[in-house]
Amino acid sequence: MRIPEWVKPGVYGAFLGAVGVMIVGFSWGGWVTGGTARQLAATGASMAVVSALTPICVDNSKRDPQMTERMVQLKAASSYGRADLVAKNGWATLPGTSAPDRSLADACADRLAAG
Repeated sequence: MRIPEWVKPGVYGAFLGAVGVMIVGFSWGGWVTGGTARQLAATGASMAVVSALTPICVDNSKRDPQMTERMVQLKAASSYGRADLVAKNGWATLPGTSAPDRSLADACADRLAAG
């Protein structure tokens, strides 16, 4: 069976059109692969958890009997060292865990330093 001559440009056009749509979709259309979507979802979920737990960390700091002295140290520390102080003081260690959460310590230090 012989393929008509007019089919060839149609097939080429469909192929190039599909490639063009993919390029535009991934570049400007906001399309992402499944792996990127999972990574974005995990990052968003982690940020939501930290945001929800930050008030608990701030409350832990307010319950600390040495809060006044430690807050002076926290405000005097550099922005890089604040999270270490929060973690060292145990404010970012949640019930049921043995180690402080670094992301929570960062968020808590930022909130405590702000006011």
